[in-house]
Amino acid sequence: MPNPGQPFPNFELPNQDGNPVRLSNYRGRKVIIFAFPKANTPGCTAQACGFRDEFPKIEAGNAVVLGLSPDRPEELRAWKESQGFPYDLLSDPDHKVLDSWGVWGEQTVGSFKYTGVARSHWVIGEDGTVLDEQIEVSPADSVARAVNTVVG
Repeated sequence: MPNPGQPFPNFELPNQDGNPVRLSNYRGRKVIIFAFPKANTPGCTAQACGFRDEFPKIEAGNAVVLGLSPDRPEELRAWKESQGFPYDLLSDPDHKVLDSWGVWGEQTVGSFKYTGVARSHWVIGEDGTVLDEQIEVSPADSVARAVNTVVG
């Protein structure tokens, strides 16, 4: 994964409606990408709702939000509709993108180990370079840090 100041790799993934979304489509705007383990679970809902609730500030900062998980588009669509998220949720069921970004692998919660996504976020600048990266971040810290990067 690139470090802050380096270009973020372009990607294409389907959103909750199965439509392709490319990072390059957002050049000229800041982009918050947050990776989460599983739609409609407590921590993931807290993170996603945090970005929903801060969305007016994010938009005012010339930014967009994209959520990313290994969930299938239909699961993401149902969750988006139930929670009223004003942004796209991207599906990576084969976790190729998540793996290439270094956030897919063995995770530990207490004494429980599983293979999945490390809750993370990236803020990408208008020119496509990384402004901020947080791996294994709490839901509340993810929202606060990303919004602070976007709006200062």
